[in-house]
Amino acid sequence: MAFRAFTLTHIYAKQGTAKEMGKSSIQCIECCDQTMYIGSKDATVQQLVFPSSTNLGLDQSKATEARARKLGSNVQVSKLKAVPLFNHLLVLWDRSLSVLSMFSLEPVPALKKIPHISLFEVCDSLPAAQTDGNGVQMVTSSSRRKVFQIHVVKVDQWSVLREVPLLLDPVAFAIDGDILCVATIDKYLLCDAKTGNIEELFPHNLSRQQVITASVGSGEFLLNGPGSLGMFVMKTGICQRPPLQWPQEVLAAGVCFPYILTLESQLLSVYSVVDQQHKQTVSLSGAKGLLSTADGVLVFTERDIFSLRLVPFQEQIQALVQLERVEEALVLLEGVQGQFDSHKELLKGVTCLTGFVHFYQQGFSKATDLFIKGELDPREIIDLYPAIRPCLREDLQSQHDQVKAGILQAHWQEDRDTFHRYLGFLGDFLTVVRETPQALKCIMEVDCALLRLYVELEDTGKLQQLLAIPNECDLDRCASFLEENKRYYALGCLFQSHGRHVEAIQTWVNIADGIHKDPSSSDPYEHIVRTLSQLQDGDLVWKFADWILERDQETGLQIFTSHPQVDQIKTQEVLTLLQKYPLALLLYLEFLIYELNSVEEEHHNRLALAYAAQALQEEKEAGFRKSNWKLQQLLWESGFYDIATVYESVKATNLHREKAILLVRMGEYSQALQELVHHEQDPRAAEAFCYRAAQGHDSQFKQTLLLNLIQIYLNSEILSSAAVDLLNNNPQDYASEKVLQLLPDSWSVHLVSQFITGFLRDTLHQRRMTKLQMGLSRVELMRHRVVWMQASRTKLSLHKGQKCMVCQRELIEPHFVWSLHSDPMHTSCNGP
Repeated sequence: MAFRAFTLTHIYAKQGTAKEMGKSSIQCIECCDQTMYIGSKDATVQQLVFPSSTNLGLDQSKATEARARKLGSNVQVSKLKAVPLFNHLLVLWDRSLSVLSMFSLEPVPALKKIPHISLFEVCDSLPAAQTDGNGVQMVTSSSRRKVFQIHVVKVDQWSVLREVPLLLDPVAFAIDGDILCVATIDKYLLCDAKTGNIEELFPHNLSRQQVITASVGSGEFLLNGPGSLGMFVMKTGICQRPPLQWPQEVLAAGVCFPYILTLESQLLSVYSVVDQQHKQTVSLSGAKGLLSTADGVLVFTERDIFSLRLVPFQEQIQALVQLERVEEALVLLEGVQGQFDSHKELLKGVTCLTGFVHFYQQGFSKATDLFIKGELDPREIIDLYPAIRPCLREDLQSQHDQVKAGILQAHWQEDRDTFHRYLGFLGDFLTVVRETPQALKCIMEVDCALLRLYVELEDTGKLQQLLAIPNECDLDRCASFLEENKRYYALGCLFQSHGRHVEAIQTWVNIADGIHKDPSSSDPYEHIVRTLSQLQDGDLVWKFADWILERDQETGLQIFTSHPQVDQIKTQEVLTLLQKYPLALLLYLEFLIYELNSVEEEHHNRLALAYAAQALQEEKEAGFRKSNWKLQQLLWESGFYDIATVYESVKATNLHREKAILLVRMGEYSQALQELVHHEQDPRAAEAFCYRAAQGHDSQFKQTLLLNLIQIYLNSEILSSAAVDLLNNNPQDYASEKVLQLLPDSWSVHLVSQFITGFLRDTLHQRRMTKLQMGLSRVELMRHRVVWMQASRTKLSLHKGQKCMVCQRELIEPHFVWSLHSDPMHTSCNGP
């Protein structure tokens, strides 16, 4: 079956013999409501009336010939135009314009005939303000002069508003508001009837019979352009639509949105304005002209009139869909938005059907866009996949014809590569559509389908992403499916996403322990730790704590240190548990002290003892002694541990530097230095120890420590060289008189020359700095004396009765103050 945009009906046949018909053939027609007017070759106007219950597309027997009026000599009627506002019928014949009554066809006496008129048009789109609200604008072309005349037609008069001159005689013209689209013998023009401005559009080489200017509406004109092109031109001079490619011998053209109808002598062609394609051809022998109406066009020959009525859009769409021309149906629907009530639902349906066409052609990107635009129920797509279909409810009723679904069934069985491409489309489509309103109505089926799809595609990454976000997967069906496919890691994630944390963690524990074999997953230990460290359920943490810590103490400790309720976890219970896990215990104590800023003595004591134990173990294993440094930092910086307790624990060990720190903290400076000198046997370390211990104290304390260290060196013959080095390295840190008293008489000056030189230089420097400061102070004093002397030489006069500027009491004392603004005041009012 062929597509039809219009249906053809023969509505009138002019009666008479062949000889009579030659003289009274139809030249033009006009239609208004249920009345039609025919202009004949013999200057006759014929009135046809159709019953009010009948449209012009029905049986020709309904038409009734009413009145007829002979205008005069046998000169053809060129044009008829009804003005329903005033019940006028404008008639152009014998190059003059007359007015008849639309009802009686009698002349209107008040409106005299306008002579010398070759063309005329009535403007229906002019604002009422431009015609005083009670007139109609008409434009005429003079047959004697190259001008347009702008008229206002009223019920009992018409008048000329203005004239617009032209360089060439117009062949045809159309009007929209104040803009005229004019065709001359060789070109098309735009003319502004208000300002007289003329803009040239493009030339043509058409005959007078082929020139076409028609108003499309909304400020747009249709022209017969060069190269057999139907050109759409806006009244601004630009083209917003592509041109139509139509036949060469076009006699007339009419508009019935969204179609353009072109008339040739033997046929009528229908083109779509929306996609510029030819849609229908109607054979009409001897056609002479056409007239556009609200719901179609009227075409006339010399004796017959035909009505082409627009087929309802719903029927057009259904016909295109049945012909599998869904792309055309979709374009048509988008072009006629708002033209009928069910447009929105019909547009959705056709959009989805178009999407199915692209889907089966593997045009997946276009199909996705169309399915979403058409608000397709995602279950319609899921239902096409045999492997995914079990996730749908049994009560699903498809709204679309799935006759081609067997194609996917065949791919599933025979062409797995193609079927995998279709599976990939399903995943992309469901992911995109998941957040749209149409998917929210069936989100459980969508999520279940995605889960099955990712398992089918063995896409572990996307499967885990789906389960990591809030989802509506049916727990029972999806859990059994994952278990059947040995996707135990994903099964744990499914439990977790539904708040079943115990089952989730136990499932992952079984994987880690080798009870479940999941080829898609590695050891999930770190994921278990991360999950437990994020859960609010503290009981669950304790349930799996031992299992976690037995596998990895350092990583497993995160279940306590990274827990969202870490401040609510009972610290003592954790410490009790960690007694079995030394490394975890040490790390947890560090967390308490350095992260939570604990000031409890027990925590600091236990950390110090843990560092000491680890340091002794590292020493035994000859490893890197990192714990010694940590223990020393803690002993120096912490003020919350019990010094005696810690000292007793390390007293019998080889941790000499640590013991020295503790002795210093107890005030036993000499004993601390003895520990370093005699057991550590590192002079540089002993010297550094003195400087570190002196931090936060005055210089006298540092000198005392250094003198004690020198005394220890001097008491040992083998360490005397260390004393010399200590003196020579930092001579400025010692009191020379005390050092000289300690030095043995047997030492030569040369041995301590570096110390003496440094000491003397420092003493000289200090003396010179003192003199410099005294000189600067004298200069400052002299400056103040100069200012005082200058001020004392100024004469001040104090008169009797003069008052203090501050308290406003009279100045009677011999002493007073003179302000910078030369105002006197009491010395007591001058302030401190």
